Amino acid sequence: MLFVSYLLTIFLLIFGLLIWRKEKKRAIQNRISAVFQPEVNVQEKVEPLDEVRKLSFTTRITAPLWKKVKKSFKRNLSAEKKEKWEMQLLQAGNPFGMTAVEFRIVQLVMYMVLPVIFGLYSYLVQLSAGMIFLSILVGVIAAAFLPSYYLKQKAAARNKKALKELPDFIDLLTVSIEAGLGFDSALSKVVSKKDGVLSREFQRCLEEMRLGKTRREALSSVRERIFIDDVRSLIGSIIQAEQLGIGMVQMLNVQSIEIRERRKQRAEEQAMKAPIKMLFPLVIFIFPSLFVVLLGPAVIGLIGNL
Repeated sequence: MLFVSYLLTIFLLIFGLLIWRKEKKRAIQNRISAVFQPEVNVQEKVEPLDEVRKLSFTTRITAPLWKKVKKSFKRNLSAEKKEKWEMQLLQAGNPFGMTAVEFRIVQLVMYMVLPVIFGLYSYLVQLSAGMIFLSILVGVIAAAFLPSYYLKQKAAARNKKALKELPDFIDLLTVSIEAGLGFDSALSKVVSKKDGVLSREFQRCLEEMRLGKTRREALSSVRERIFIDDVRSLIGSIIQAEQLGIGMVQMLNVQSIEIRERRKQRAEEQAMKAPIKMLFPLVIFIFPSLFVVLLGPAVIGLIGNL
């Protein structure tokens, strides 16, 4: 607790010095403006000052500091890493609206916070020095792997939802095209009527097409953000049908049948795995309890007779 209070005191001291320095610069600037611009009306200067004072603490101080921190990190971030993290964030559904720079800041904060928490906990439970050092090392390893693991889990959950939505999405798209709409119009209609992972991704695809991308490039971007074989197969078939002049309705009907058949096969596979997965809890938890109930009285009686 003493260590946490010490860190909090240092943080508040540094924060107070930064605010004091900023206020000092602002006062100097106001004096310079008053000397070199005497014709400005006092009432005109007082009203903006009152408006600034009405703003919240976050708007006046925290937000500008956060922008400066992000700018400094953005300058030091390489283009390759930025592109890689942006793709990972897009695949994960852009959680909390984070950018690549903000994700990097979260990583560095975890590198600082987690080892301190692990080490402080080890110190409070009175472990040895070697165990405290090991706990700090575990905190560093956790800080290195947790952000990436979180993005992978979010991407996997998102892909699972997209796979579940895919057959119904294709059916609605097929019905819209059969009703006489073009592919882009049908896709826009389905996106506006249906919510979900695929709808958001294809909405982004339509926006990219409006901004000047070709249909092939926009659909390829969807294939990069959702790495599911069924979605990749569907987008590849759409691009191929567009190039070869194949009817979209026929192609979508074939894709719908294939996707539903693959979903049926996956369900059968999971059903075949269920008995093997049930074996371990049976052996570890249920069989010992049954043995105690059935054989317990016999064993007690045998011991009494002996």
